[in-house]
Amino acid sequence: MNKNKDKKIEFKGIKFLFFVIIIHIIIFLLDKESSSLALIKSYEVLLKLLPIFVMIILITTLINYFLKPKSVMKHFGKDSGLRAWIYTIFAGIISAGPMYAWYAILGELKQNGLKDGLLVTFMYTRSIKIPFIPIVIDYFGILFTTILFIYIIIGAVLQGVLIEAIKKK
Repeated sequence: MNKNKDKKIEFKGIKFLFFVIIIHIIIFLLDKESSSLALIKSYEVLLKLLPIFVMIILITTLINYFLKPKSVMKHFGKDSGLRAWIYTIFAGIISAGPMYAWYAILGELKQNGLKDGLLVTFMYTRSIKIPFIPIVIDYFGILFTTILFIYIIIGAVLQGVLIEAIKKK
């Protein structure tokens, strides 16, 4: 049997969606004006997030088309070595955009075998942003910035290694 043919589409968050709808209905019955304002604000936020959602879907599609997750996982899966950690650190540092935009991509990579330690390291090293380095240096000095970034990288790797050790138990 082919795994892809048997794989059903899973809708996550349905219970939460229904809970939010019920809350909105209750609030609407109690205070129509506030409920209407909340609904309008929610709609405005959705319109702002829609391009991000489309971008996430496009990026995920392109990654799945050009980079087969299983071939990528050869380098970031269970048997990955030091090179995977180095790539992960650099990927975290150069990655751009809000973290929630990465959740779908990282979730798919995790489903295909991405080590949790590498995932933690990626998330942690995202706190180093290349465009902000000159500003951080201007405010805090080059010595402080260098030490801070080294500590962030060391902390990221230590947390990743710790997660891997905990998962083995």
